[in-house]
Amino acid sequence: MGEVRGELRRFLRHRSGPEETDTAELLLSELVTNALIHTRNGAAVTVTSAPGRLRVEVRDFMTEGQPAPYVPNADDGTHGRGLLLVQSLADSWGVMAQTLGKVIWFELTGGRA
Repeated sequence: MGEVRGELRRFLRHRSGPEETDTAELLLSELVTNALIHTRNGAAVTVTSAPGRLRVEVRDFMTEGQPAPYVPNADDGTHGRGLLLVQSLADSWGVMAQTLGKVIWFELTGGRA
């Protein structure tokens, strides 16, 4: 996981400020962790940036039926808060079904990205 976060940090070094980089790194960590825990089939990360916009996508390769993304309420124990963080901190986010697996993405806007 540290390698993925490090690559994102290097990518954003001259594109974003420290606050946006920290937020992107946190949200990426949550999405990759979810993909690895719930699918056990690995994940692929894509990061794109344009002036004022950063988009991060995490694709899993789940071969079985797709569980619906679950965003718990804040009182839901110590697990399952990754999507709650994404919902709270990202400017937009969503899920796209694929033939094999799904892509969960988030966008941050307003920075230099």
